[in-house]
Amino acid sequence: MKIYKSTHTTKISIPLFMSRVKAGFPSPAEEYIEAKLDLNSYLIQHPSSTYMVRIEGDSMIGAGIYSGDLAVVDRSLQPKNQDIVIAVVDQEITIKRLVKTKKGITLCAENPNFEPISFTNEQELTIWGVVVHTVRSMKR
Repeated sequence: MKIYKSTHTTKISIPLFMSRVKAGFPSPAEEYIEAKLDLNSYLIQHPSSTYMVRIEGDSMIGAGIYSGDLAVVDRSLQPKNQDIVIAVVDQEITIKRLVKTKKGITLCAENPNFEPISFTNEQELTIWGVVVHTVRSMKR
């Protein structure tokens, strides 16, 4: 898993159309533009604690996260039950859904081909952050 640090210094605003696209694209006429959208501001709420990782593997396909996607990860957020997190398990970085119960913590894949990873109070689990967005290139 490759890690990218957010510098959040470049501001590029692109048009955000107020029309939602169902089966086509609206006319790019000026009257349809709702606002200018800066992707850095949209994707990154806490620049000093945000990084990106490139996903490898198919354990999260049920959550719509595919190999090659970029995950935007915020370290400043407290991980909550059902959040998708970046975690270190046995010195390996992974992306999984965090499930908290009275019995302990489980990291769950979103693919039935992968077994859940359960933790008790004696085991060490390091959460590197909460996944807040994913970015996918349609040209691979």
